[in-house]
Amino acid sequence: MNMTTESFDALSLFSGGLDSILATKLLQSHGHRVLGLHFVSPFFGKPEKKDFWESEYGIPVEVIDVGQEFVDLMAAFPPHGFGKVLNPCVDCKILMLRRAKELLPAYGAKFIISGEVLGQRPMSQRADTLNIIRNDADVRDVLLRPLSAGVLQPTPMEESGLVDRSKLPSLVGRGRKGQYDLARALGVTTIPTQAGGCRLGERESARRYWPILRAFPRPLAHYFDLANVGRQLWRDGGHWLAMGREHKDNEKLLKLVRPEHYVFVLKNFPGPHAVGCPVPDRDWPEDILAEAAACLASFSPKARRSGGEVEVAVTRFGQERIVAVRPDAPHGFTDNATWPATRAQQKEWEKSLGR
Repeated sequence: MNMTTESFDALSLFSGGLDSILATKLLQSHGHRVLGLHFVSPFFGKPEKKDFWESEYGIPVEVIDVGQEFVDLMAAFPPHGFGKVLNPCVDCKILMLRRAKELLPAYGAKFIISGEVLGQRPMSQRADTLNIIRNDADVRDVLLRPLSAGVLQPTPMEESGLVDRSKLPSLVGRGRKGQYDLARALGVTTIPTQAGGCRLGERESARRYWPILRAFPRPLAHYFDLANVGRQLWRDGGHWLAMGREHKDNEKLLKLVRPEHYVFVLKNFPGPHAVGCPVPDRDWPEDILAEAAACLASFSPKARRSGGEVEVAVTRFGQERIVAVRPDAPHGFTDNATWPATRAQQKEWEKSLGR
């Protein structure tokens, strides 16, 4: 986070979606100086679009990394539970609002804006849930939801005259016509797509993340960055390989490597790279390293056709060693985590906690 020294009247939860753009532009049109806070984690966020948002919409944006806070929230089981997949939408919004409130003094801001629309989302935007979010985040006195303000109770900002309530709309429900009309009125011509913005709502991503939550005593945010790349292969005992599917994956994985990781690279054949992420204080024994190297080699067609042993370089803490393996040697690394199995385990976890 590279915090600006400029002061603002309000901070906006800015996802880059249409609702957050409209909420921010609406308050700007009333003469308020608004800073968009774009929260990022391994699961959501598009920090690379910051410059575009600022130039296209005239909205200053600050990128706020909440990755580890979010992972800690998930690992402890979100107080308000998960949605249909692995998405803790209610607790996610609470976390963001708490952080925004903490940042108010840093920017001299008086209140927070959210683009939530009453009734738009079944889990996090019901009337009762909006109240829970506001109360649990302790932002009752500083939160304004301008897009639905006309059908919500007046906030202190409206009651004091700081914000003119008569100029705020009364959007409700899942329809988008009201948003499109407001966009035209505000001169917003570039409308972002409605594509989902959080990987935790996707089954494919959830089954990648779930083993990490169960295998590591305290999962770290960068584990999930690894899980977003290539194949995810696991072996009994919590041994995990992230393996590239193509050259771009290999490059991404190498950028994510940390000293404690095991990096596997074929020496004399083209093929994927792999990163082994060990549970802290549990080094991989020789047989596991050999299985991981054989697994890597098995994904190289040329290595398989060689008919004999191949060399795999294994690097950790800057030290490289060579492991000779046969690409057809048996190994225990598999990608057999299905969504139904993941969901069943998630429910068992919830039950064990008495939720």
